[in-house]
Amino acid sequence: MYDNFKEFLTKEIQDIRDAGLYKEERIIVSPQGAEITLESGQKVLNFCANNYLGLSNHPELVKAAKEGLDHHGYGMSSVRFICGTTDLHKKLEQKIAEFFGTEDTILYAAAFDANGGVFEPLLTEQDAIISDALNHASIIDGVRLCKAQRFRYKSADMEDLKEQLKAAKDARFKVIVTDSVFSMDGHVPDVKRIVELANQYGAMVMLDESHSAGVVGKTGRGATELYDVRGQVELITGTLGKSFGGAIGGFTTGKKEIIEMLRQRSRPYLFSNSLPPMVVNAGIRMFEMMTETNELQDKLHQNTDYFLSKMTDAGFDIRPTQSAICAVMLYDAKLSQDMAAKLLDEGIYVIGFYYPVVAKGLARIRVQLSAAHTREHLDKTIAAFIKVGKELKVIK
Repeated sequence: MYDNFKEFLTKEIQDIRDAGLYKEERIIVSPQGAEITLESGQKVLNFCANNYLGLSNHPELVKAAKEGLDHHGYGMSSVRFICGTTDLHKKLEQKIAEFFGTEDTILYAAAFDANGGVFEPLLTEQDAIISDALNHASIIDGVRLCKAQRFRYKSADMEDLKEQLKAAKDARFKVIVTDSVFSMDGHVPDVKRIVELANQYGAMVMLDESHSAGVVGKTGRGATELYDVRGQVELITGTLGKSFGGAIGGFTTGKKEIIEMLRQRSRPYLFSNSLPPMVVNAGIRMFEMMTETNELQDKLHQNTDYFLSKMTDAGFDIRPTQSAICAVMLYDAKLSQDMAAKLLDEGIYVIGFYYPVVAKGLARIRVQLSAAHTREHLDKTIAAFIKVGKELKVIK
């Protein structure tokens, strides 16, 4: 049987290659940072990591991870409700709740699990989920696992959201769910208006703050801070794998009764190993650092403003953004790969994004800024984009 399946897969893979959609993995042999070393020995500037605050190799977090390893060991060998809960796990959950201004928090192995495990334990076929059309794949998969009625509104379109809320009027419970930052474009929906519509039509609100936490808002508290609605949404999901140290782990934080029910019934929580103590202890230290100073957020915002201004002045087609994500639109899949390859030759590590990660005809290079980038890093990258952009006739 496998011979036939192998032939099928071989053809499918070749078709992906022929279409210019095959994804290659570059191998890094250094710690994650603004400057990294590839397996080839080439040293490059990294502009495609989710390392928004530059914490992935921060000495304070490395120290905290080592302390967690020394005090609590390497792994838990258990799920949380059996023997996988330590004082560190409870402390980190408390820190997350304090950071977002919520009542309680539950940790997951990954943010994908947090989104995958949030809907099914809470909602039935009597209920409705109203989801933004561009929500992350993990939200889409989580919705699929739930029997609730599904409604989808045009991305960040508040008039269409209103129409979908009207269509779902007969549902027992209604939940509006949206990314706080859409990872391919970098834009932030009008969360204040979403909360207003939720109140008007008797719905709850769930935000995925994975790409916004640590980035959006003056102190990095995310979209609820930006729109001054802290404490007014029922659920927030997020990750420790981006701004918050870049390791592993996800979370859901919000109303205490919801979190309590997830502890009882959320399958990814009940059937996945507990986060390792070294990751949890580093997470605790990270949230402590976030409350001690706003230096990293300020630096990130300055870097983002500078980069966007210079790239726009150079003539690049940049999607509107309120985050640290800068989508340089190229529209053609092969062009996005060719440009990324040429930029790598210039010492700039970026990746071309194309279907199925984004819609067909909307290929782009996604540039992600970090507080770890210096002005010299930014200027070198802007110069490389201009050079390669002219070579490939992306700009004049």
